[in-house]
Amino acid sequence: MKPTLQLKLSQQLTLTPQLQQAIKLLQLSTLEMNQEVERFLLENPLLEREEAEESGGTFQAAEPVAEKIEAPAQQETDWFDNDVPSYSSDSSSDDDVQDFHPAQSTSLREHLIWQLGLTQLTERDKKIVTLLIDALDDNGYLTQEIEELAEMLPSELEIDLEELTIALQHLQHMDPAGIGARNLSECLALQLKAMPEDTPFRKEALAVVNQHLSSLAAHDFAKLKRTLNCTDEGLRMVTQLIRQLNPKPGADYSSAVARYIIPDVVVEKVKGYWAVALNPEAMPRLRVNKLYADILSRGQESSQQQIGQQLQEAKWLIKNVQQRFETILKVSQAIVAKQHNFLEHGEVAMRPLVLREIADETGLHESTVSRVTTQKFMFTPRGIFELKYFFGSHVSTEAGGACSSTAIRALIKQLVGAEDARNPLSDSQISEILGKQGIVVARRTIAKYRESLKIPPVNLRKAL
Repeated sequence: MKPTLQLKLSQQLTLTPQLQQAIKLLQLSTLEMNQEVERFLLENPLLEREEAEESGGTFQAAEPVAEKIEAPAQQETDWFDNDVPSYSSDSSSDDDVQDFHPAQSTSLREHLIWQLGLTQLTERDKKIVTLLIDALDDNGYLTQEIEELAEMLPSELEIDLEELTIALQHLQHMDPAGIGARNLSECLALQLKAMPEDTPFRKEALAVVNQHLSSLAAHDFAKLKRTLNCTDEGLRMVTQLIRQLNPKPGADYSSAVARYIIPDVVVEKVKGYWAVALNPEAMPRLRVNKLYADILSRGQESSQQQIGQQLQEAKWLIKNVQQRFETILKVSQAIVAKQHNFLEHGEVAMRPLVLREIADETGLHESTVSRVTTQKFMFTPRGIFELKYFFGSHVSTEAGGACSSTAIRALIKQLVGAEDARNPLSDSQISEILGKQGIVVARRTIAKYRESLKIPPVNLRKAL
């Protein structure tokens, strides 16, 4: 074919650098945004922070001013991991814990090495125990088989399996009790053996953790009573003793990283109405450096060429940061207007809400609302919530209305919390109870919501 030239007109949307920056800042969390601002402050001499006492109208928000909120990293509370159901431990008081545990700066290895230095072992034996200490995981378990460790050691060290076994026994007699265990059963047994022999139900508890831990996990109380030849009250005392044990003795010494959440908006009730305000603690106060701006205003051509572009970039950033928080405020106000019943009555009053509703209310695009509600937080009298928490699907009611999935989860939590532990509610029974309240929810949906709440099934919730 003969090559030809054709003229074609088309429309194409091009994102300017300013718009690209605005979109990027909007989807970043407050922490990430502040890191981005710090980068600009280092790279652009035209940009500087405005001191709090100097700040005028720039980035000022109405009261109230929320303090920086510390949200500690979520701790694992599942007792025995996956081996037995969750229990809450009613162990010693905070004062007792402080007396017993080392300072937070002390690691598990340092704590064990310190104890090892107080023993009368030979230097060779201490080195072998140190080798085992270094093989422990964060929970204090020896996850490698001792035979495997023996094979991995260089032959010139001349450390045999018997020496490793003896060294492990020395390690397992150290504090905290249960350290150096190779599995959960051994960990709990070590802690029980460390108790005085006349401890009530110690013998029965040892039999359970050594041989019948799976039955305890399955809440097979009938089998346990037959095996231990005890009454309901006796088995209750045995399980209570086991619950006081620590399934992760080394975890108390691991360095927990605290997460800090600075809410973007603050909500409080003012004269009977829920008011939303930006949180000044979350907003960087920025301005253009006056010295460089004055140099530019004098019209020196050489100076203009050097700092003109940086001045424009500084203005863009200030405007985009301000626009970011204005958008967050607008979306937050729309959410509070829709979910004011939640603020009044809690989760059970949460209404169904989708992104489209807030988009229509604010005049923003649905994708913009999605960016705004991700990793942005709201401080309310009921706690700190990510903005996306207020959105949820709906379930139809007999009256033709709708109930949010969040409200249904709250109702399930209430029903399970008030149930008879000896005769817990099944998923079908919960479905029937909600049906009587006009909320039509299938049994499989109840099961899905219950699992999302980490509530065990009916057989694992049954107690003596």
